[in-house]
Amino acid sequence: MRVATDIGGTFTDLVCLEFDKISGKPIGVRVSKTDTTPSNFEEGLLNAIAKSNLNLNEVDFFAHGTTVVINALTERKGAKTALITTKGFRDVLEIARCNRPDLFNFNFVKQPPFVPRFLRFEIEERMDYKGEIVTELNTDNLEAIVQICKEEKVAAIAICFLHAYKNPEHELTLLQKIKNLLPEIEVIASHEVTREWREYERTSTTVLSSYVLPIAKNYLNKLEEKLKHNGLKNTPYIMQSNGGITTINDVKANPISMVESGPASGVFGAIALGKVINKKNLIVLDIGGTTAKCALVENGQVKITTNYKIDHSRTKAGYPIQTPVIDIVEIGNGGGSIAWIDAGGKMHVGPKSAGAMPGPAAYGRGGKNLTTTDANIILGRIHPNYFLGGELKPDYASIEIASEPLCQSLNATKEDVAKGIIRIANANMTNALKLISVNKGYDPRDFSMVVIGGGGGMHGADLARELQISELIIPPHAGVFSAFGMLMSDLRRDLIRTNVITLIDESKSSIQNIFADMQNDAIDKYKTDGFQENLIKFTFYADLRYAGQEHYVKVELPNFSKNTPLDEIINNFHEAHKKQYSFSLETKVELVNFHLVAEIEVDKPDFPKLKISGKSVEEAIFAFQDVDFDDLGKHNTPFYNRDFLEPEMLIKGPAVIAENATTTLVTPIQQLTVDIYGNLIITML
Repeated sequence: MRVATDIGGTFTDLVCLEFDKISGKPIGVRVSKTDTTPSNFEEGLLNAIAKSNLNLNEVDFFAHGTTVVINALTERKGAKTALITTKGFRDVLEIARCNRPDLFNFNFVKQPPFVPRFLRFEIEERMDYKGEIVTELNTDNLEAIVQICKEEKVAAIAICFLHAYKNPEHELTLLQKIKNLLPEIEVIASHEVTREWREYERTSTTVLSSYVLPIAKNYLNKLEEKLKHNGLKNTPYIMQSNGGITTINDVKANPISMVESGPASGVFGAIALGKVINKKNLIVLDIGGTTAKCALVENGQVKITTNYKIDHSRTKAGYPIQTPVIDIVEIGNGGGSIAWIDAGGKMHVGPKSAGAMPGPAAYGRGGKNLTTTDANIILGRIHPNYFLGGELKPDYASIEIASEPLCQSLNATKEDVAKGIIRIANANMTNALKLISVNKGYDPRDFSMVVIGGGGGMHGADLARELQISELIIPPHAGVFSAFGMLMSDLRRDLIRTNVITLIDESKSSIQNIFADMQNDAIDKYKTDGFQENLIKFTFYADLRYAGQEHYVKVELPNFSKNTPLDEIINNFHEAHKKQYSFSLETKVELVNFHLVAEIEVDKPDFPKLKISGKSVEEAIFAFQDVDFDDLGKHNTPFYNRDFLEPEMLIKGPAVIAENATTTLVTPIQQLTVDIYGNLIITML
């Protein structure tokens, strides 16, 4: 058995694949979806295991993704943290960057740093940009710092020295001294988190990793202990933001690496599916209960970036996290997103969510606000027998009560308010999809869109129509596909080091030596985890820029070796720069960051093919119900049970496809076919 679990903001998902012991072929899939339990995340996971009648003694592989890190950051529920930095740089966190997200927005708010000034300390030391010691480390004031940390009951300390990305010698010395003086406090140094330059971003990342370290470590320890107590033989793997899994000890050392673990797994699951069905250019949209996430896949590859921010908006600059994250756009629009009226009488949807408790009004758990899920129920798009997997009937009385304030404020009917909610939610998601496609020079019409998550199939048809995407794909078990994607992810480590080198023939040996040193580092880390060197696959990237530029473009170095001509690398950069910025220059090119990806391939399950029994498509219909398709009118619509759909079946819209974890809408101007793997393919009539 191979199991993956994904803890989201509203639901906790589980996917279990069972294999035949002789042939090794998958023989069954079990899925379950339970409420997330924010006070004790592992309880929701254990509930999902119990719900699926899973015997952990029979599980060989267990992967896990969680929102524990991102929740601790966004809700400010991490540990009390102190920062120790180079003398003169105490206020780097406070100064931050001078750029505003929206230059002329006078509602801009300067966000407070995660570490207040009285807990930011300076120590005399200095490295230059070459990594050479200018001022020796002086720890005469360390005991005074330690005493203040004790008095203030600090739970975590972040160390970030200037240019430690180049030479971490001083950080290593101080790290050991603090561990000796304060063994009960968690300590992390910047070189353990990132070896990339930019002192503000590096300091912010180190502080945020330190801020979540105690809570993440405690959570992972409890998770490991409870899974072992319930019979799991092997240590679980943890999903990272870079789309790869890693060991639980690796994440404990640097928990910020799993800040976006859930969304990453869904994207890599879509990439694996794309390889099977020969679709290499994909737009992936994951709509959950709390958020919607989207990413663009070009030629089977998704971009990895270290320019990631949390709590970023038009009026907030956000907090940078310089860790490898798939290039993803996330917005606060999901099934639980709350509809509300601003002071000017305009309706908004999200970013605040009803979460799992109390949840949408339809849950009947005391939710007093109308949400996107409630709007879909009002419009007849969700069948009452398939609400929350058939475990709960919609509470129509609570929906009625929750809709009254909006109806009165807008002087509109409940149905009109519901249509407005769906339109706003779809507009928000359309804008997010444009950020990863149109705004970056890609035409959405050149891509297939894969929609996953509990709300993906519900909104995908309208979004594809809006962006003129010709093909919409809803994979099997789409509602728990992020968990499924973890079973398709390899072990992965991203090593990034800043070393500015001009690309000339004389620098070729230096480039090769730096990559060789990084390879040895990756090999040592994998050997510590018990993996052999011959299993590791390396992929080489470089962040390149024109001399004099501030920012750079990431370029893959295919088949990098001692014989790789620099001209080939430079030409690839010219092409990438022109695609992104519409121009190229005849000037010197600099290599800024060395980026090495070290992966160990994990045995992945095949996508099982569906059997054809010869049943007619009409046999899959279980109900007819009036469904409001907004501008396309209200129609008496057939509801199909997805479990009874077979390859080569054709369904012309309007139609609704129901399954336990999600619902798929087919508008009157679209049609649906089923492929051999059970994917639902929606195209225009």
